Amino acid sequence: MASLFKIVSFIRSQGNQWSRCWVWAFSYSEEKIEALRVDKQRLREIIKELKKWKAPATVLLSLYVPPGRPVSDVVNLLRQELSISDNIKLKRTKNAVQRALASAIDRFSKVTKIPDNGLVYFAGEDVETGDFISVMLIPPEEVRLFFYRTDKYFHTEFLEEMVYEHNVIGLIIVERDAATLGLLKGNRLVVLEEMEEYIPGKHEKGGQSQRRYDRIIEQMVEDFYKKVGEHANRAFLPLLEQGKLKAVLVGGPAYSKYDFVQGDYLDYRLKKILINQLIDVSYQGEAGLREMVMKAQDVLKEQEYVEGLQVIEEFKLHLAKDDGMVVYGEDEVNNALEMGAVKVLVVSEERGDVETWLEKAKNYGAKVVVVNNDMPEGEWFYKTFNGVAGILRYKAG
Repeated sequence: MASLFKIVSFIRSQGNQWSRCWVWAFSYSEEKIEALRVDKQRLREIIKELKKWKAPATVLLSLYVPPGRPVSDVVNLLRQELSISDNIKLKRTKNAVQRALASAIDRFSKVTKIPDNGLVYFAGEDVETGDFISVMLIPPEEVRLFFYRTDKYFHTEFLEEMVYEHNVIGLIIVERDAATLGLLKGNRLVVLEEMEEYIPGKHEKGGQSQRRYDRIIEQMVEDFYKKVGEHANRAFLPLLEQGKLKAVLVGGPAYSKYDFVQGDYLDYRLKKILINQLIDVSYQGEAGLREMVMKAQDVLKEQEYVEGLQVIEEFKLHLAKDDGMVVYGEDEVNNALEMGAVKVLVVSEERGDVETWLEKAKNYGAKVVVVNNDMPEGEWFYKTFNGVAGILRYKAG
């Protein structure tokens, strides 16, 4: 069977010019159309590559086709667009658009029926170098709209929703004068907003003046909590309404987090999905969010980010014990995979050949965990071990 995902390069003649053409090739004409199906990690890699492509004119084609759409309708639309493109005045732009459209027509003409999750297609030329990219895939979730456009960039936002905004956790760190809002999305931790308010400490005079001053301070804290709640509602409710937000985790120092959760600051819909366990956190900002997520690993165990943290910790533990249960170095990892000895393959998102390692892991029955440099020690793993290592089922000798 042909590789599910590979890049083929060849030289193509254009008049007196020769250019290299890059095609992300799925041999669906020879294999079943199921070979076009990609999982979320493969989709991340495709998105990462597509986002590198920019154009000075609207020559990059993006096409999303939902299931049930007749292929003939799609091909007819593309042919109409090809005819209309004759009106483009700038020759170089016209040639690039027509090349992308011709490629799309060719690919869709070979499809008999749009599959269950729909089809997505990208094609475009780098007008400076002549390099060309063509990608057709079945995404891991259903395409819900018909979308066609040629633009200065590829429209990957609909795919990004499938990858990065599924099973999202809202994060709130709150104390009496500071707060951080964030999201845990797949294997990424995102800081949405940091808030700070000047609220003075306790008054020391005593008597009526003390009580009046304390009431003012309490009102300032109350107003700040309301502000945090309003900002959290604005950030999280749209994700909840889209079915992407699964839970909200709250943390902070001392009693502030309890006062915030027990007060009437968050929308009732967010309160319904609050995780009961409140987390003691010492910091604000990204450091605080990381601390909170690490302390909440038990309740967030199904999140990719947490899984990445746990795998890195397990890898470090075996390293420290020097028990022969880990392997690193490209050749050594590859040999261990071929032996069937790798239980978990750990790969950094920063590597340019992630897809190759994913395919190897699949072939040899290893679980894959992809880590990124935003994770604690993610950068250390990439720089120290070149971003690839394995946790073994048994000592490989």
